[in-house]
Amino acid sequence: MAKTILIVDDSGSFRQVVKMALQKASYEVVEAVDGQDACAKLDGRKINLIVCDVNMPRMDGLTFVRHLKTTNYKFTPVIMLTTESQEAKKAEGRAAGVRAWVTKPFQPSQLVDAVAKLCAA
Repeated sequence: MAKTILIVDDSGSFRQVVKMALQKASYEVVEAVDGQDACAKLDGRKINLIVCDVNMPRMDGLTFVRHLKTTNYKFTPVIMLTTESQEAKKAEGRAAGVRAWVTKPFQPSQLVDAVAKLCAA
């Protein structure tokens, strides 16, 4: 059975690139436009992994991850996919429970490899 990945990013074109790469690797994809939308998508369905941006309107990625860790999805691995590369942001992400950090621009194959590793874990 295909694993389901939730993509959380306010850029539609960016979600499209990630979605195409993941679907090509046989993943099911659910999309959310920001942290608030992502919270609404956590409705009991099985989500194997979340790919999330940091900078988004309404609810940013780190706030979303901190919220996620208080829900039934607290063990769902999160990959941050973002333009943010400062160590302080990465440390904040690790403290919130982020498992991997991929910096934009990125190679789709690099992301698919990270997803495969975390989904297998």
